Amino acid sequence: MEDHCSGKKTPFRAIRASGGQAGPWKGGQHYRDQPVAIDRSKTTGHILSMPKPSLREQLLSAGLDTLHQNGFNATSVQDIADAAGAPKGSFYNHFESKEALAAEVVLKYEEQRKARRSILRDARLAPLRRLRQYFEGVNKAVAEEEFTTGCLLGNFAAELSNQSPLIRERVGKALAAWCDEIALVIGEAQKAGAVSKEISSQSLAAFVIHAWEGAMLQAKVDKDRAPLDDFVKVTFSKLLA
Repeated sequence: MEDHCSGKKTPFRAIRASGGQAGPWKGGQHYRDQPVAIDRSKTTGHILSMPKPSLREQLLSAGLDTLHQNGFNATSVQDIADAAGAPKGSFYNHFESKEALAAEVVLKYEEQRKARRSILRDARLAPLRRLRQYFEGVNKAVAEEEFTTGCLLGNFAAELSNQSPLIRERVGKALAAWCDEIALVIGEAQKAGAVSKEISSQSLAAFVIHAWEGAMLQAKVDKDRAPLDDFVKVTFSKLLA
């Protein structure tokens, strides 16, 4: 066909693809001849829904909630399946046992805690300010839960260390990783002269975690945050001073 404005020949294919009107050329070929990618998420009538979590993930999340709330020995596979809204038989399609799920729960719990621990890496704050705000945030969260759950690592350590070598190992690794993060912050404070170097940052970090876990247990017994407040007061006015 002939373009009467320019006298040039326009391929029929180009005109048909553009709905009867010829568009600009690119690289010797009309751009309408090129495949066009459509972002369907931005096209009316093509709203993409979020994928549903897998049944395994549902069981794992339900396991975390029920085990954290009730403990390992007081929770049955049926309890976990009910919380997940799944048949009990489907549990064993994804986990060999309740112990196997609980070991996975420790990893999931640690993943959730990483977001809260991000403040420990906030270089805009002084090291001890970071550490204090971190523990104050944790204490506030457990108080809002009325001291019904506490720390899953501490709970499992007390309940299962003599019962499950697998879970004891997982809990030990999680506590060690937590200690390493605390030690890095204390090490920064020591370099800045805010904390004495007489005791290593690793030893101080381990003691801080031991003290907090003990305060957490007492807070659960008393149903009161006073032991946690005492932990903050003593740790930051005496131990890390």
